[in-house]
Amino acid sequence: MTSGRVAVVIITRDRASELRRTLTRLERLPERPSVVVVDQGSRDGTAAMVQRRFPAVRLIRLDGDRGAAGRTVGAAAVDVPYVAFCDDDSWWQPGALARAERLLDQHPSLALVAGRVLLGSEQRLDEACAEMAASPLGRGPELPGPRVLGFIACGAIVRREAFLSVGGFSSRLGIGGEEQLLATDLAAAGWQLVYRDDVVAHHHPSPRRDRERRRAQGVRNRLWFAWLRRQRRAALRITLAAAAAAVRDRRARAGALRALKGGGWAIAGRRPVPDWLERDLRRLEAR
Repeated sequence: MTSGRVAVVIITRDRASELRRTLTRLERLPERPSVVVVDQGSRDGTAAMVQRRFPAVRLIRLDGDRGAAGRTVGAAAVDVPYVAFCDDDSWWQPGALARAERLLDQHPSLALVAGRVLLGSEQRLDEACAEMAASPLGRGPELPGPRVLGFIACGAIVRREAFLSVGGFSSRLGIGGEEQLLATDLAAAGWQLVYRDDVVAHHHPSPRRDRERRRAQGVRNRLWFAWLRRQRRAALRITLAAAAAAVRDRRARAGALRALKGGGWAIAGRRPVPDWLERDLRRLEAR
């Protein structure tokens, strides 16, 4: 049974076999959500596979890789109140989407539910989920879980209106730590984000991932986020720490150099968070 109020958006590029597994899993969900695949310039027959094997899936074909911003394209293309994100190597556990939908219905100030992400066939808890469960930001009596300022994209369900109102995922950040800017912008706009242990996604990280590139991109994005949103003292501290790490580690060095090379847009678009939000970010750093 489906309410027709949740859509799943998947971004993919050149992972036809993994995407086929994910779509098969989603097809079996009792919620029967609508599914949108945003194919970001695949050259391995991904689009043909989707059209042949999964005719009910809506396919959006882009001419190149827009990274996490492809999710924004998918969310903008649907007409439902809630959007759940998947990667082509992840899927939702039965019942998770229905539970998130109820939470979002019951709490109109809630923009995002960050779910529990289990890794691989051994179903290990992603470390980021343990951190969110123990969030020092606490939970107000009106919230259905610990308040967070981050999430794992493939384990998140968003209120589409809120997501699009802050611009969705930045087209500049690609993949790798892209969630923090969106989470902070939602909070700054007055929305709430919570973690729920009973909203579960499974993630089997693809062996095709370029881990070196992803780590360097994460370093770059942390710096860009600091320059975009952190107050001056925090931005300086984060920049100096990244410079020190770059001396010791080549991947950190690669990320810092990328940040410097392309960071003019971040300085130009700088909009520091208000004092209350800066305090929350510092509390998270102090753990």
